[in-house]
This record gives sequence, C-alpha cells and structure tokens, in this order.
Amino acid sequence: MNRSGYRRTMGLLLVAGLGMGAAACGGTTATPSPGAKAAAEQVSIKVACQPAKTAPENRKAWDDDVATFQKEHPNVKVTSTDQQPCFDPKTFGPKLAGGQMETVFVVPVTNYNEVISKGQALDITQYTGVVKNFGDIRQDARDLVTKDGKVYGIPNVAYSVGLVYNRKLFTQAGLDPNNPPKTWDEIREAAKKIAALGSGYVGYGEYAGGNTGGWHFNQSIYSRGGEMVSADGKAAAFNSPEGKAVLQQLKDMRWVDNSVGSKLLIAWEALMQQMGAGKTGMMLGAPDVITDVVQKFNGNVADYGITGIPEGKASLSGGEAYMINPKATPEEAKAGLEWVNFQFNTPGQGRFNFARGKSIGNPVGVPDNSYMGDSPTGQAIVQGRKDNATLPVENYQPYVDASANVALKMEPPKAQELYAILDVAMSAVLSRKDADIDQLLADAEKKANAILAKS
Repeated sequence: MNRSGYRRTMGLLLVAGLGMGAAACGGTTATPSPGAKAAAEQVSIKVACQPAKTAPENRKAWDDDVATFQKEHPNVKVTSTDQQPCFDPKTFGPKLAGGQMETVFVVPVTNYNEVISKGQALDITQYTGVVKNFGDIRQDARDLVTKDGKVYGIPNVAYSVGLVYNRKLFTQAGLDPNNPPKTWDEIREAAKKIAALGSGYVGYGEYAGGNTGGWHFNQSIYSRGGEMVSADGKAAAFNSPEGKAVLQQLKDMRWVDNSVGSKLLIAWEALMQQMGAGKTGMMLGAPDVITDVVQKFNGNVADYGITGIPEGKASLSGGEAYMINPKATPEEAKAGLEWVNFQFNTPGQGRFNFARGKSIGNPVGVPDNSYMGDSPTGQAIVQGRKDNATLPVENYQPYVDASANVALKMEPPKAQELYAILDVAMSAVLSRKDADIDQLLADAEKKANAILAKS
C-alpha cells in the first residue's frame, strides 16, 4: 500500500454486558455502583492517520469527527497520531516489533501477509459485524485480509495506477491536454517539450529511493507487460527486456533529454511536492495523487488530469486496510472498529463527507476504484462524490475509460524488500551517466532471489 494507500478512508455495537456481575448475599443481589460501572466501561484507543498540521482544515475536520464520535460513544476516548504519510516503511517495522503501534493502524497490501503471519494484527472475525457494511466490501479485497478463515483487517483503499499530468504545462508546451500520452515513447516526447519550457521544469518525475523507486519500477514493468517475480513466486523475473526498458528509458531521459530533473527524489512526499509546485509535467500515480497534491502540497485543482497507465499491458493494483493491535482488549477492539466504521466506511460522513470536503476547498470528483465496488455502499459513495464535485470530471475521463480495460496485478511477494533492492538500480540510472543497466539488474536479481528463496 497504501499506501499505500496507498489517500484514504462505525456507529453500531459497543461493549455489552460490562459490569453486570452479581453476587448472592442473604438472598439479595449486589449491584455495582454507577461510578464503578462507568469506570469499567471506559475505553481508550489510539488511532492513526490524523492529517498533518500543514493541512489545517482537514486536520480540523478530523478533530471535529473525533469529537462527534466521542459524543456518540461517551465511553470511548480517542487519541490521534499524525504521522504522515500514515505508512512509513522506515518506522512501520520497528513500531510493530516494539509494541508502539496504535490501537487502529493502517497496513498497505504489501505487508498484509507479513503482519498477519507474525501475529502482529488481531483476529477480528468475531467483531466484523461492528462494521455495518463489511459485507459490501469487494470479496477480493476481503480475501486479502483473511487467512485460514479468519479476518485480520478492514480494507480501506483499492486502486490502480495511471499517469497523472499537469494540463496547464501541457498547454504551455504545445501539447494537447485532452489527448495525453498513451505510450512510453509519447511520454518521452512530451517530457522533452515540457522540460524545454525553462529552468526548473521537469517533464517526467520519478523516484530513486525510499522503496518508492522500486515501487515505481514495479508499476513501469507491469505497464510494459513484464513481471516482477516468477509465477510460483520463488524467483525474480524483472531482469528481462521489459525491466531493461524501464531503466533504459529513465537513463535516456536523464542524460540524453535532460527531462527528468537532476534531483534524486527519495521520500514519497518529494514528488508530490514537486508536482504541487507546478513545474513537473507527469508522474505515475493513482487518482488519489491528485487529491494529495492539491490538499497537502498546494497544487491548483484545475491543473491536474489523469489518464491510463502507459502501454496499458497491466496496472499495479494495491490498497490498504485498517488493522487492530493484537494487544487490544475486546473492548478496545470493538471501539477501534466503531471508529473505522464511523470515519472510513460510512457514506456521507468522515472521509466520505464530500459536502464538507467541498466546503473547505478539497478537490471532490477525482475517480477511484472503490474497494466497495458496485455494492449499495459503493454506489452511495459514487453518487455523493458526483453530487458534490468541484472538479472538471472530464479531465479524468481518460483514466476512467482506460482503466476499465486494463488488467490489474497485485504487488509481488516480499514487495518492500524487492523495492529496496530496485531502489539501487533506479538511483543509479538517474545519478550516473555510466550506469551499467545489465549489471544493475543482474545484481538486483541475485539479491531478490536470495530473499524470495526464504519466503
């Protein structure tokens, strides 16, 4: 994920029967005092993904939702953590291993199996009814958080990758914003024209580290019809013509065309910031990239469009889910899922309060591949988004049209480890004119095979 998800997204059942003990004494029943009962029912939970202080209106909306939730659930105290992005591969593992994870935390699809297999997420099978529309979540999304018949998470995001582009820069460069690139050759040509606008302009933005470089390598190789791993998941498959094409094009765009800029972008936020500054023409991303660029990095909502993944052989599909800390008590688990239901899964409220989003200037109308699919909840979400749209939805129609016909592929096993390995190759071609692509892929393949052999 995610990152996952990745971007991103109960009021029913609370704790029943607490403090209902009875003792016989002289034929009478002892009842706990009101104060003792209240103390027994009090639940405190910590939840992840509060918006950053740099997005004050969205942070206030979140805090308002917390206050409303606590009013509706007076026995629950909610404390928020504002780590952004919600998932940081550098801190995720240590927080889990050190027992520092929130009661309710987000997990990208790349880490589902690892988290579940290590017992780092609670089995919430008996509590899924707390999420009112759990049954409306797409079955394939639910399957990903289910192991041996037990459920370990509530899917929250599902996406496929396309090409996000700056329509304003396309116009300035003499390109047609209504006819965005469909192939990698067309991307290269468009990037050259955008970079020619002057100093500081980047035609096509790409990552070089922080696991995001390898993540985008995955997106690129899928679009060309290549694979990351073998069908049985036991060997690397990226040392291929398609893998070489990914690196060769980036190398040519860097050192021949000078159209990808000279900065090595490591963190997830870096490319978003660059897009938000208005001088980068294109990048790979899911529709929620537009939302993040506008909300978090001050991009102009009218400038951005999205189209299908270049070549369209396949698109990386991913997502994320909310999971519950395995140390949570039953009461904490139920309260945590109440929060997930309230904030992330109910049309018209929380992240799906599109009317509020519109009122505070959020971009409403960006399409996504909803994890709710065409269920009643999914239809209600789509209708709410349409009714409150603030964006020219025609700018996103190329993506809607293209993604309907693109095969979706999940991330490979041991994805984060593979991404870290391929960061090296991505960084090399973007930083060294003499980078040897064949050697880079051979080295990465050897390291990847060692990791996959242990899985």
